[in-house]
Amino acid sequence: MAENTATARYQQVADKYADLIRNGTFEPGSRVPSLRSISRQMSVSMTTAMEAYRVLEERDLIAARPKSGLYVRCCGILPPAPAKTSGSTEAVSLEIGSLVLGMMRDAKAGHLVPFGAAVPNPTFLPTEALNRVLAREVRSKPETSQAYDSVQGFEPLREQLARRALNAGSALSPNEIITTNGAHQAVYLSLSAVTKPGDTVVVEKPTYVGLLQVLEALQLRALEVATDPEEGLCLECLDEAIQRERIAACVLVPSFGNPLGHNMPTEKRADLVEMLAAAEVPAIEDDVYGELYFDRDRPRTLKSFDNNGLVLLCSSFSKTLAPGYRVGWVAPGRFLKAVEHQKYITSVATPTPTQMAVAAYLKGGAYDRHLRRLRSTYCGLVARMSASVAEYFPSGTRITRPRGGHVLWVEMPDGVDSMAMYQLAIQRGISFAPGPMFSASREFSNFMRLNCAVPWSDAVDAAIRTLGDLAREMS
Repeated sequence: MAENTATARYQQVADKYADLIRNGTFEPGSRVPSLRSISRQMSVSMTTAMEAYRVLEERDLIAARPKSGLYVRCCGILPPAPAKTSGSTEAVSLEIGSLVLGMMRDAKAGHLVPFGAAVPNPTFLPTEALNRVLAREVRSKPETSQAYDSVQGFEPLREQLARRALNAGSALSPNEIITTNGAHQAVYLSLSAVTKPGDTVVVEKPTYVGLLQVLEALQLRALEVATDPEEGLCLECLDEAIQRERIAACVLVPSFGNPLGHNMPTEKRADLVEMLAAAEVPAIEDDVYGELYFDRDRPRTLKSFDNNGLVLLCSSFSKTLAPGYRVGWVAPGRFLKAVEHQKYITSVATPTPTQMAVAAYLKGGAYDRHLRRLRSTYCGLVARMSASVAEYFPSGTRITRPRGGHVLWVEMPDGVDSMAMYQLAIQRGISFAPGPMFSASREFSNFMRLNCAVPWSDAVDAAIRTLGDLAREMS
């Protein structure tokens, strides 16, 4: 317990000074207070102060100068964040499948600098350790590993998931959870369970491109609701939509949504769940980025406020542990039987060996240690990417300020066409995700999403400079 308290304390100190740096209290290039000053000001030990500065260095907010001390990194003042989006007046059908598949093929090309797909680089993940666990589990339980699992999923994994749900405020039993082939399938099954073709589904604007593909496949109509890049979905706009149209479901990413990186405040989450419960509208919550918070506390899930079984909580380990293992899950509330049925008719079961490995890895306790390192790494990379965009992109560029996850949403000047820019970038060996991919109505023509989960190097910095040059030429 003492170790956990100490860890929380140095993270608190680091978060405090990170905010002071971002707010301009400590200007770029200025020397940071001494360890003794930090120790005295924050009433912490010298060891805690040293750990806090180590975290700030990992986040790339401060840097050491030989024989001089620690200074705020000279990254320039970030431009403002994009404004809150405007919502759509009516639901629209979708036709984006071919566009997205082409982008995904480009994102997998090994010769490209991979800013396109929001996939973590393997070097950030405990691949060798997890594969050793997989080999051990398969050797020790050969019959289990080769058998069909139950439709609901591997019970030891569901037990671990129920325990971890407590960290986000939800008290779940293993029997309330169904494992899936990633969060993508979890969302697909949830939508299949609560909608029928032709129904209208509320989504954030902009929203995750994979969700738009799911809506298209299920022949659903998307109603885009205005979304703030810091606080998420506009509740007043949602209420207007509910009063105006018959809404079958809402699909939301309240914790570090992709591509905006927003984090909905706790009070707003509670109000959202209450509003949807009053209207009897199911909420499908994608919490795939929920563990990747940069501040001290993990955000509570919408599910933690749900007293009516109307929130279907979806997540996976694709962003934090092993994308290729395809281990996800859903806690569907009152729709458990319907989701279980949808899973059976689409895939029968989730592969057993990877579930066994993830369950054993979680039980061993290494996952939380890995997450602490990963959060610090992503926080630093997001800061570094933001600084490079601010330095190289043309005047008028705006950048989100995510407090978790690993993507940046960049608004370029009005004259920039991100689809045309994408073709030029591919020719120069760089991928990114153009803005129109994230809108059912193909808006955001002068926007792009950048994946920051890429090891930093001179080549990465040069690629951002090249994108900035392209944007400057088109603006």
